[in-house]
Amino acid sequence: MKTISTTEARKNIRALLNVVRETGAVYAIGRREKPEVLLVKFPRDYSRELDDVTNTNAYSESFAFLQKEPNIYSVDDLKKKYA
Repeated sequence: MKTISTTEARKNIRALLNVVRETGAVYAIGRREKPEVLLVKFPRDYSRELDDVTNTNAYSESFAFLQKEPNIYSVDDLKKKYA
């Protein structure tokens, strides 16, 4: 994730939107090298029954990289720890 200034974001908003839409890249926008907001691709599906954060995580492929990761814990392990 790259952090850009609000000035840079304003100057290049069209290009940033195109990059995010086409590649799924995520940009942090902020002031003085401190991120304040994220520019992320809008979820391909959206459920009004879920809040915005859940929709973003569930439908925008935020966690798609995990598909390549090995399964470290079984469902039983997770149930013991969290249920």
